[in-house]
Amino acid sequence: MTHTLDQDARAILLPAFDNLDFADVMEPFLEKGGRSVLIGETRAEYVARNMSQNRLSTETPEIFRAAVDRLRARCPELIVAVDQELGGIQRLQGLVPAFPDLENAWALSEEVLAERCRQVAAAAREIGVTMFLAPIADVVDGRNPWLHNRTMGTDAETVARLVSAFVKGVQHAGITAVTKHFPGFDDLEADPALFDVSLRTTRDRVLGNALPFRAAIEAGTKAVMTGPAPVADLDAQNAASTSATVIALLRGDFGFKGLVVSDDLDAPATMRDASLLDTAIASLNAGADLLLVGGGPHIDGLSDGIAAAAQTGRLSTERLADAARRVRENAAGR
Repeated sequence: MTHTLDQDARAILLPAFDNLDFADVMEPFLEKGGRSVLIGETRAEYVARNMSQNRLSTETPEIFRAAVDRLRARCPELIVAVDQELGGIQRLQGLVPAFPDLENAWALSEEVLAERCRQVAAAAREIGVTMFLAPIADVVDGRNPWLHNRTMGTDAETVARLVSAFVKGVQHAGITAVTKHFPGFDDLEADPALFDVSLRTTRDRVLGNALPFRAAIEAGTKAVMTGPAPVADLDAQNAASTSATVIALLRGDFGFKGLVVSDDLDAPATMRDASLLDTAIASLNAGADLLLVGGGPHIDGLSDGIAAAAQTGRLSTERLADAARRVRENAAGR
């Protein structure tokens, strides 16, 4: 099937919403070619690493599923993503069984942990979810307010074992695991969602801490998310999600063949004073396939800008088509 530039430009966007009131924006977006939605959390819930009491008391599996079904009526092959992290943010808190806490996860065998993760993922599939933006594979051995209380340990081998179990378990239930945040951010002085910061860790240390990403790829992770800040020893000018050098490392040295998902392109450490459109074009040109952006009425204009960039040569039409193909294949369960 042949797709237009306008359809491809929408297929590669992953709009994020912090509540279920997204139909007015998402329905026309899907009708024009969109394929993905991130059902996220509020900034307060993100910071607390916990869903609010109001959400827990009002949101039910039936309500969640009904919101997804309304979108799927417009787009049957739809990626429905959530943050569902072992040891971190669990957007489906109260809607599906909980993951074991970290202390228990560390004590479980890989096989038992994988089965526990499969059970959570199977319940998520029942309410329409197809993608977990997890596991977090970063090994934080320094300071990192962005990932505080979200990571799975400070030892690379331990984290690698948990990452492998998570990937195998959730994907066995038909959920795509998006292993994040490549190449790993062990020490950041501030939150890249709020400040323009860079990782100053040496290349050798970054690669040494990247063992969990290798484990995830070996376990078959269908997707990898790149990070939101520059890794200075690899590419000082561009955030990982807009860096051809970083994505070439993922594709080359790490041998990853699947879907590359950007982190939130709205982050100051990713945009670095550029416009959202220019940042999206840079991310696609660098090799990302699915671009995470804040949801809202602006996504129509953003899509039009991406299509126009392909028409004028700022973005390769082949690159855009390849990214859109990868997204559609994931949405179709391939």
